[in-house]
Amino acid sequence: MPADTDDPSEANGDDLYDPSDDPALHDDIEEALDKIRPYLMADGGSVRLTNVTPDLVVELELLGACGTCPMSTMTLRAGIEQALKRSVPKISRVEAVNAPAA
Repeated sequence: MPADTDDPSEANGDDLYDPSDDPALHDDIEEALDKIRPYLMADGGSVRLTNVTPDLVVELELLGACGTCPMSTMTLRAGIEQALKRSVPKISRVEAVNAPAA
């Protein structure tokens, strides 16, 4: 049966997740990032968590060599995003807020 579109929580967005109400989420993300940072640091880079949006998009700042590396998009998708999703399955995707222009 289709969802009732007259549901007030759907109409006013009350059902949106607010990551600021979940400090454990940030802790889980940081813990997962701590596991992959040594690999990034070995190549002169790192990442910093800047935000988690209501639709559970993790926004990261690419630091050091990661900020200018032409392979950073691949590293972000195939490495960082996959590792974060394994550790914190509720994450929808990972985005770089300072990704280099392609």
